[in-house]
Amino acid sequence: MEALIPVINKLQDVFNTVGADIIHLPQIVVVGTQSSGKSSVLESLVGRDLLPRGTGIVTRRPLILQLVHIDTEDRRKTFEENGIDGDEWGKFLHTKNKIYTDFEEIRQEIEAETERLSGTNKGVSDEPIHLKVFSPHVVNLTLVDLPGLTKVPVGDQPNDIELQIRDLILKYISNPNSIILAVTAANTDMATSEALKVARDVDPEGRRTLAVVTKLDLMDAGTDAMDVLMGRVIPVRLGLIGVVNRSQLDINNKKLVADAIRDEHAFLQKKYPSLANRNGTKYLAKTLNRLLMHHIRDCLPELKTRINVLAAQYQSMLSGYGEPVDDKSSTLLQLITKFAAEYCHTIEGTAKYIETTELCGGARICYIFHETFGRTLESVDPLGNLTTIDVLTAIRNATGPRPALFVPEVSFELLVKRQVKRLEEPSLRCVELVHEEMQRIIQHCSNYSTQELLRFPKLHDAIVEVVTSLLRKRLPVTNEMVHNLVAIELAYINTKHPDFADACGLMNNNIEEQRRNRMRELPSSVPRDKGTAGGPQAGAEQVDGGTGGWRGMLKKEDGMPGDKNAFPSSPMRGNAVNLLDVPVPVSRKLSAREQRDCEVIERLIKSYFLIVRKNIQDSVPKAVMHFLVNHVKDCLQSELVGQLYKSGLLDDLLTESEDMAQRRFEAADMLKALQKASQVIAEIRETHMW
Repeated sequence: MEALIPVINKLQDVFNTVGADIIHLPQIVVVGTQSSGKSSVLESLVGRDLLPRGTGIVTRRPLILQLVHIDTEDRRKTFEENGIDGDEWGKFLHTKNKIYTDFEEIRQEIEAETERLSGTNKGVSDEPIHLKVFSPHVVNLTLVDLPGLTKVPVGDQPNDIELQIRDLILKYISNPNSIILAVTAANTDMATSEALKVARDVDPEGRRTLAVVTKLDLMDAGTDAMDVLMGRVIPVRLGLIGVVNRSQLDINNKKLVADAIRDEHAFLQKKYPSLANRNGTKYLAKTLNRLLMHHIRDCLPELKTRINVLAAQYQSMLSGYGEPVDDKSSTLLQLITKFAAEYCHTIEGTAKYIETTELCGGARICYIFHETFGRTLESVDPLGNLTTIDVLTAIRNATGPRPALFVPEVSFELLVKRQVKRLEEPSLRCVELVHEEMQRIIQHCSNYSTQELLRFPKLHDAIVEVVTSLLRKRLPVTNEMVHNLVAIELAYINTKHPDFADACGLMNNNIEEQRRNRMRELPSSVPRDKGTAGGPQAGAEQVDGGTGGWRGMLKKEDGMPGDKNAFPSSPMRGNAVNLLDVPVPVSRKLSAREQRDCEVIERLIKSYFLIVRKNIQDSVPKAVMHFLVNHVKDCLQSELVGQLYKSGLLDDLLTESEDMAQRRFEAADMLKALQKASQVIAEIRETHMW
């Protein structure tokens, strides 16, 4: 199981080559406040001085430190390949293949790289530094050193430095595959440990938290850390391990780490003899190695699944980016044909990518025809904007100077044309809505159906322009046809239409029935018809007015010259009177005949209007389909080929977007890295059971 940690190191190397942070690999994250001894703990694990030192905040960028245990064969192989003779060396990711054998030079490189991004003062950055240390004196570990928790900004640090560092720490320890190494100084109150507090925020049960108590030798006289090390103060599931760091004086005097570890062992034997074998740097290294191996064993199945899922995603992404174009002529024709086919499929409802959030294509056109347009027509009142006075005025105007015996047919035709004309506006609006949807289908095909077009923005724009132009040319033709459909209905009012004739017959029966009912209600002294009312005179009076003589009607309604109320009085008697200035009464009670005539006209208008509306509701969608939708479907392919399939346009149209080649290259690299990672895991699975 010792080989599991090198597996993670290999995976880390694989993903470092593509600069990816999409896989959460098992690692140990070191968390603590400033000057809590984090750097000293790491140097004790490495066995060499390699980290920057100083007061205040020293670690200002995450340092991902991979410790790789090597044997004699590894040292010999490195010497043969690189000409470097030494037991220990280090390599940075950002310096590629350069090998450092001087650990002082490693420290200087860490400081230089930190200042490159974080500035020369006290700024912090979340961009990590990757360092790999090879040594026969280390155990296989992957550690992450983070900036120490702080409260007060110093130097050029922003006011929210505390929040920035906390967010950076949470980014790493939130990784469920990480082990949290919470470092706390023994000369502080464990109950107020910031490291344990932030660890508990993401690991409340403490399943992946190990506490390290530093500076055991600096506790106040008369006190010890026995209760803390026994877990009686703050219980931690993975345990607490005490260590003794080198003091600043030791560091200044260049005290070796190996000497410090021997002194640490002597101190533990003297101060905590019963706990000496479960504390100290060596025990910490072994414990971390064991915990990391078991953690890796538990995480590998999930890692393998995650890597396979990502590999499938990047494979699909790479397929979407397409291969570099070799035969431009064939590629252009293929893309044009595919777009035209997808456009037609979207209208017909057979597209590969079906929209689930809203109606699209042919379904939306159907909705426009039968819901939007149909309901709009049904909401048009047959007698809308038509008052009884309008009807009566039309009847009178149609009779000329002579009183009419019957309702003039011209008045009906005049008024019904006026009402039918109102159907033209919603019909033209229907054409406009379908045209807009045909335009929307272009974008739908570009986004969902033919993603290859995104590789060639100029070709995409050219296709959009050609289809838009085709739709624009068909719009006036379709509008003209719809306008003609309404004009056809206005050109000839077919009063012999079967539905209209049936309605007229039924209406006449109703009117006759109403007349008979009124006659029954008349007093017996009133003549009912010519045959019962005393001869021709009575009949003439009936014809004159129906309810009285025409002279009486004229006297009551229009005024007679002898009537003093006939015309308005003039201030100067004898002056001429302008008849056109006589005010027309706004409203008055209609006579029985006038009311009957208006009802007849209104019923006829309503009956004929419903017939025309039914015709328009049926014919407009058919006209739109024939002149716009079907015509575009039939001509789209030939139009695109005729406009775009030209040798002089090939190079320009098939020019890829600036970032497409880069994205294809990055996706290919990531896919290779994921495939290699999957292979690494498969190899370790063959030799180890987990």
